[in-house]
Amino acid sequence: MLWNFKGPEKAISYTGCVIQLYVALGLGSTECVLLTVMAYDRFNAVCRPLHYGVIMHPKLLQQLAALAWIGGFVESTIQTILVFQLPLCSHHKVDDFMCEEPALIKIACANTTFLESELAIASVLYVVIPLGLILVSYGCIVRSVLRIKSAEGRRKAFGICGSHLIVVVLFFGTVISVYIQPKSKYTQNHSNFITLFYTVVTPSLNPLIYTLRNKESKWALRRLLGRDSS
Repeated sequence: MLWNFKGPEKAISYTGCVIQLYVALGLGSTECVLLTVMAYDRFNAVCRPLHYGVIMHPKLLQQLAALAWIGGFVESTIQTILVFQLPLCSHHKVDDFMCEEPALIKIACANTTFLESELAIASVLYVVIPLGLILVSYGCIVRSVLRIKSAEGRRKAFGICGSHLIVVVLFFGTVISVYIQPKSKYTQNHSNFITLFYTVVTPSLNPLIYTLRNKESKWALRRLLGRDSS
């Protein structure tokens, strides 16, 4: 996608489109599950700190990671196969920055009711339910934090969750705008920008957001900003 931005010819081969959709869907679905697992990890760290080491043991972490990756790419395999079984219209012009499933459905010259229904079910399984579990986890976290009397304890608890919460808002906010949205002129005009945001901007910000939890990184950033201001 980024390579196509460089030149005047915005084209991609059929095979390239298949690979792009498969990889994007696989990684996106995996991240939905991983963010949910991370919310569960934060829940145990804040709400059950004394039992954290027993609950989040290495074997469970390996199983949750395997579940996220396998579940994400199984869903991607099913979606990709179903999408590319549809006959595409002669112009083959995808109205998007990349081979996204909603954009490919729009150029299909066949009845897409079944695929749209299947996409809606997948969106519920990989977007709505994970986001609901994350919100429940943070509801429990907020309730536990409010019970903490010391300001330092509250600050430390929110520090554990801050970076993850920012990523959740950025990622799920944009994904919902693309996959779970009413069909209106406004959303159609802005869907391309949103796609670009969650495929490029959000992943680029993730390392910075998570790194700022590290004390050495914060110190280096303050030193750099102080040098620039002087």
